[in-house]
Amino acid sequence: MNCQQFNRISLEEVLLSLGHLPTKQNEKEAWYLNPFASESQASFKLNKSLNIWYLHSEGIGGNNIDFMKKYLNASIKDVLEWAEKQNFSSFHQQNRTQIQKSLQPNYQITEIKELQNENLKKYLQERGLSPNIYHFVKEIHFKTGDKNLYAVGFQNQSGGWELRNSFYKGAVLKKDISIINLEQKTDNQNGKNIAVFEGFIDALSFIEMRKNFNGDLLVMNSIALLNKTKEHLKNYSEINLFLDNDPAGLKCKNEILQLFPDAKDYSEIYENQKDLNEYMMDIKNDVSKSGSLIVQKVPNVYKKRGR
Repeated sequence: MNCQQFNRISLEEVLLSLGHLPTKQNEKEAWYLNPFASESQASFKLNKSLNIWYLHSEGIGGNNIDFMKKYLNASIKDVLEWAEKQNFSSFHQQNRTQIQKSLQPNYQITEIKELQNENLKKYLQERGLSPNIYHFVKEIHFKTGDKNLYAVGFQNQSGGWELRNSFYKGAVLKKDISIINLEQKTDNQNGKNIAVFEGFIDALSFIEMRKNFNGDLLVMNSIALLNKTKEHLKNYSEINLFLDNDPAGLKCKNEILQLFPDAKDYSEIYENQKDLNEYMMDIKNDVSKSGSLIVQKVPNVYKKRGR
């Protein structure tokens, strides 16, 4: 992907992928809370027809490249590498009107149930995930515009859902972090362990590989929730990072390590892969290594400190 191609992608879709929804919008423009800092009054304006943005609170603006350079604090090269790994609908030549309809915040959940759909089970299997993790997810049926869809759903702290299937990646209702409690003890949080992931597929992959973990898993669900993630991590004495090997993951990792210098980064375990799920799938594709490499490299990650 080059700069011209990335700048043609709907910025509305880019913002949605990062967890940002408009506070108000019409056919011509949309207003968002500042994606770069906290604010109570929306000052970030998106011109839909021109696909450009302007941040009134700082007096700056530009195109998609300008936005992601500031958002990731990264170079153009890093931005394009990040964009290449995303699955933007508008990059795949879909009709712009259909894209904008799908991005309208008019989702309606029609059914939530235990995972039954064979297509969704097949999707999880293709991601290297077994029935052992089914109870951490739900089967969500929902409508967006005039489309009826279904997906694997993973709930966050605010009752919103992260949604995935073979051809769809999105979220409904409010964005928030998710917490999976795998604590086997009943004492207070002092001394508790936590492992941090960007997406829930990586968290479920961790559960597949570390069946004896005793603590919590935090799923950010969006790098836009980094500040909330850092606030939540103050409750833990052992912080273990399993973030993506891309500019966004590096940004999150560095900011967390700056605030929590004793946190342990394990992204080097899968340094040749994008994320933990890709690493697990590579292991499972090689029967001779299945499950062994992660055990060799992280046997005492929650028993022994140090990097």
